Amino acid sequence: MTSASRLRRGGIAVVLAATLAVALTVSLSVGLLSTRASAAPELPPVTPEQLVASVVAAEPVALAGTVAVDNRLGLPAVPGLPSDGLTDGTSTARVWSDGKGDGRLAVPRDDGERTYVRDGATTWAYDSTDRTATRFPSRGHTPDADAGKDPAEVARTVVARLSATSVLRVDGTTEVAGRPAYTLVLAPKPGERTVLREVRAAVDAQTRTPLELTVLGAGTDPVLRIGFDDVTFGPQDPALFTFTPPPGATVRDGTAGTVEQPGPGGPGGTPARAAAPTVVGDGWDTVVVGRVPQRSGDRQGPDLSALGTPVSGPWGAGREITTNAGSAILTDDGRVAAGAVGPDVLGEALAR
Repeated sequence: MTSASRLRRGGIAVVLAATLAVALTVSLSVGLLSTRASAAPELPPVTPEQLVASVVAAEPVALAGTVAVDNRLGLPAVPGLPSDGLTDGTSTARVWSDGKGDGRLAVPRDDGERTYVRDGATTWAYDSTDRTATRFPSRGHTPDADAGKDPAEVARTVVARLSATSVLRVDGTTEVAGRPAYTLVLAPKPGERTVLREVRAAVDAQTRTPLELTVLGAGTDPVLRIGFDDVTFGPQDPALFTFTPPPGATVRDGTAGTVEQPGPGGPGGTPARAAAPTVVGDGWDTVVVGRVPQRSGDRQGPDLSALGTPVSGPWGAGREITTNAGSAILTDDGRVAAGAVGPDVLGEALAR
């Protein structure tokens, strides 16, 4: 598969589907932000196709900034899991990137801070509350392994993946974090069966870095918005992209393709192995299908039995969960399908 075809496969549907699936099995760290835009600056005209091409072709840039978060996904509370990032509301995080693939993300909480450091082949997740440091292969299939990624690069990937299945337009200019930007709008082409209406990306006029990403559903208010309150481009201190566990910290290993589940004595139990999810379809209609870690012995997965409403189909029986950005189905045999689509599309993916 070429790099171009990999970018076209999926899109915001993959991002939101993965978000929904992860939210049902592990603690979610999703950020959305409120706009800090001012008067529209004057910029040279550009076509939507030119703007998308420049975003995809642009070299990643080293940066530091504050990412603001405004979560309106409407995700349900998951029994037995922390509510960080799951409940609707606003928050902020600090992010650093070296422009070469390594990054750092600091998420403040009421009782401490969660820090993610992506250092080459390893991603560290450190929780200051219980002084636990977990290391993952950076190419693993866990949210912690992905958390050290630069949010601007994630947004760049979303734009690249969605463009082939979208109606594109440039909706004037704006200013985000004090920087002039173009407003790129991507709407699903006719025939796409997503519940989303459009995605809006504020693209930095100079670096072509996405500064803000807004997802709109059926209503008038965004269901997700993530972007910078402030940002500075330029070389960063290399020490930011290395991590050494503090003295006295508990160090453990996370494994690619596993989900860390709490043991009978609390966090730190034996990881429950879960296969990497399967992607069904492409574009806005993409569905992610995976498995929920089962509750057995000392490997206790989250209790999902009370979530959603009962539903059945050719794929079997389970529970259906609907959110502002899509839906998910948890089957009685331990599968989960999620996407920025309706339950009928999920059922087709499960029946394959």
